[in-house]
Amino acid sequence: MLEECGLPYHVHKINIGTNTEQFAPEYLKINPNGKIPSIVDPGGPDGKPIAMMESGAILVYLSGKTGKFLPRAARGKYEALQWLMFQMGGVGPMFGQAHHFMRAKKDEIPYGSERYGNEAKRLYGVMDRHLAARDFFAREYSIADIALYPWVARHEWHRVELAGFPNVKRWYDAVGARPAVQKGMAVPS
Repeated sequence: MLEECGLPYHVHKINIGTNTEQFAPEYLKINPNGKIPSIVDPGGPDGKPIAMMESGAILVYLSGKTGKFLPRAARGKYEALQWLMFQMGGVGPMFGQAHHFMRAKKDEIPYGSERYGNEAKRLYGVMDRHLAARDFFAREYSIADIALYPWVARHEWHRVELAGFPNVKRWYDAVGARPAVQKGMAVPS
């Protein structure tokens, strides 16, 4: 989103793998939940710095700040917001669990891999059916696409072949061809 909007930013890496950096007192001031992502905008809405946590809230905030990537027409706006919530309430949590059981765990736990792998495939089906009649999740490229793309970019982590979801594949290729998306996905390097 920062790349798409052309906003200047500085990256501060938080290594969540150590299970310590995200719980440091200085980071908890920014994100009391001790998770990523978070931003601090020195030019908040009242001219004072504002810290934001949760990817969906950050996207809505940046959209409001720039007037970009959230359709102005009510119908398009609510379509984008519902697909953003789909990412936040379904794709993120379920794909995250699939990543854990299929990639990060030390021992194979068949129930977890099967449960979250099947749910990931079900969610791909929801996306594929929706994208059959449109290019993007809302009426135009929006924060919904920006939120969903990084999860779909990790499709191999949850053992999903995009060939089985041709509409998702078409969307994925189109979004991935955007120069700002390519730049953003390379951060941090």
